Amino acid sequence: MNAPAAPESRASEPRAEDRPARLTVGVVGAGRVGPALAASLRLAGHRPVAVSAVSDASRRRAAELLPDVPVVEPARVLALADLVLLTVPDDALPGLVEGLADTGAVRPGQLLVHTSGRYGARVLDPARRAGALPLALHPAMTFTGTAVDVQRLAGCSFGVTAPEELRLAAEALVIEMGGEPEWIAEEARPLYHAALALGANHLVTLVAQSMELLHKAGVAAPDRMLGPLLGAALDNALRSGDAALTGPVARGDAGTVAAHVSELRKHAPGTVSGYLAMARTTADRALAHGLLKPELAEDLLGVLAEPSGSAHPADPADGPQGDDR
Repeated sequence: MNAPAAPESRASEPRAEDRPARLTVGVVGAGRVGPALAASLRLAGHRPVAVSAVSDASRRRAAELLPDVPVVEPARVLALADLVLLTVPDDALPGLVEGLADTGAVRPGQLLVHTSGRYGARVLDPARRAGALPLALHPAMTFTGTAVDVQRLAGCSFGVTAPEELRLAAEALVIEMGGEPEWIAEEARPLYHAALALGANHLVTLVAQSMELLHKAGVAAPDRMLGPLLGAALDNALRSGDAALTGPVARGDAGTVAAHVSELRKHAPGTVSGYLAMARTTADRALAHGLLKPELAEDLLGVLAEPSGSAHPADPADGPQGDDR
């Protein structure tokens, strides 16, 4: 198999006469990810030829991102495409692969790519036994299902897992989509995916809760208020890790934290358990990295251990305030 070349829009692109033949591309599962990746591959010179879509929303996505590409059954997608993107939910992937292999839909020499973060290449073993070339290419990006996703792939890291003999092909495809390949060992895929979910998925929940609370507090534009703050916090965290921790937990302001818990119980009780869990974790990390003074940690951890949030240490105005809010 010839590994795909770099995309046409890149400065390092080989001359047209030096490039291997382009591939026909199919998508099984027109969720938010598949059509965007296929559209990106089209920009690199490949040719989307078929997509499978069930819901009205998936059909709309396919029409927007892959206009004029026919919507067909999954088996027909495999019959038409040299490179097939399996972009279905994680739990549906093993059954889909087995079904396609058992029905003879898989063709020898066909590139079969899934985008699940959880699984490596091994989940494609039934198709591999039928002659397919298995690749796991997971974009570490959140998708909207719109054309903006294609642009966001520029510089996006992909978790890549594949047999050693297909490593160059896998990395070349990622580069063609504008991404940066990051090799992930088969056995490390679940941990890799858990790390991404911990950071990205939980961040959305935290931000949404924060915006709701600000709205209840009378802030007219919570998004405008949070944007600069969260942008700076993310940048600092990526640069400095735990050293970027600020706020009442890292300072040991137990009274302030107790007041937070009390207010949350009154106005948003559903947020209390999450606040306490994150505050405990923050306190542990701040203490371990020397940011939280041990003499202040006892009162703070006492507040965080209170099931009712009723502990009230000294007024926070009497404690250290600092300038790191």
